[in-house]
Amino acid sequence: MADAEIEKPKADSTKTVAIIPAHNEERYIGSVVLQVRKHVDVVIVVDDGSTDATAEIAEAAGAIVIRHSQNLGKGAALNTGFREARKLLPQAVVVLDADGQHQAREIPSLMRPVLQGEADMVVGSRFLGVRSAIPRLRVFGMRTLTIASNLGSGVKVSDSQTGFRAFSEEAFSRIDFQSHGFSVESEMQFLAKELGLRIVEVPISVSYTGAAKRNILAQGLEVLNGLLQLIGQHRPLLFFGVPGLAMLLFGLWWGYRVVEIYRKVQELAIGYALLAVLLCIVGSVILSTGITLHTLRALLLELVRPKE
Repeated sequence: MADAEIEKPKADSTKTVAIIPAHNEERYIGSVVLQVRKHVDVVIVVDDGSTDATAEIAEAAGAIVIRHSQNLGKGAALNTGFREARKLLPQAVVVLDADGQHQAREIPSLMRPVLQGEADMVVGSRFLGVRSAIPRLRVFGMRTLTIASNLGSGVKVSDSQTGFRAFSEEAFSRIDFQSHGFSVESEMQFLAKELGLRIVEVPISVSYTGAAKRNILAQGLEVLNGLLQLIGQHRPLLFFGVPGLAMLLFGLWWGYRVVEIYRKVQELAIGYALLAVLLCIVGSVILSTGITLHTLRALLLELVRPKE
C-alpha cells in the first residue's frame, strides 16, 4: 500500500507510536485511527490480509499502512508493526485492537509508566477497578486463561488476554513473537520473564459492540493450545516435570499396593504389578526429559545472552 501522501515524521521527532493489527475491520478502523492520532505521534496499521477496505480506510484516516498479502495471524502482525516502529526510534509504543473496544483516551495513562521510566511493559487490565459491560462467558474465559498464563509463565497479571498494552524501547526492540494466533498476549508474559522486563498494570475500560467476529470457544481453545506450546518451550521442567513426577509417584503408590496385596494373600497381583512398573518407567522418562530440556535451555540462554 503506497503511503506517499502521508508525511512520515523524522525519526528524532517521533516520541510515541501506536500499532494496530487489523483484519477485515473496515467498519471501525477509520474512527479508531482518528481517535488514536490525537494521543500519539504516529499510527501504524498492519493490515493482516484483509479482503475488505480496511487498508484504504486506515490510510485515508492518516495511518501508515503495512499490508500482509495473506492472513498471518496477530503475532505476525505485531512483529511487522514492531519492525516498522523501530525505524522511527520512539520512546514508547502502544498496541491496541482495531475493533473499537479500547478507548483511545486511555492511551496517555497506559504510556505514562513507560515514558516515566517505571515500566517496560504496561498491561491494560479490564479487572482493576474499572467496571465494563463484559459478557459473562468472556469473563470466565479471560479469568481461566489468565490463571493458566500466570502459572505457566511465572508472571502474575490480572488480565493476561488484553490487547491494550504499552512497551518501552527496551521491550519493543528485543521482543520477537513466535506465536501466530491469539496466544501472543500470553507469550508476552513468558517473554517478560525471560527478558527481565518490568511490568505495570493500568486499569482500562472496554466496549463490546455487536456480535463477536470469532467463535469465543474456538478462540479460547486456540489460546489454550498456544499456551501449552509456550509452557513446553519456555518452561520444559514444568511442562514435563510435573506430570512425570505425578506419574512416578502414582506408580510407586500402586507398587506399594501390590506389596500389600502380596503380604495379605501371598499372591502376586501381576496386572497391578505391571501397571506399577509401567507408570514408574514412563514417569521417570518424562521427568528426566523435563530436567534435560530445562538444563539445555539454560545453557543455550547463557550462550546467547549478551556479555556485559
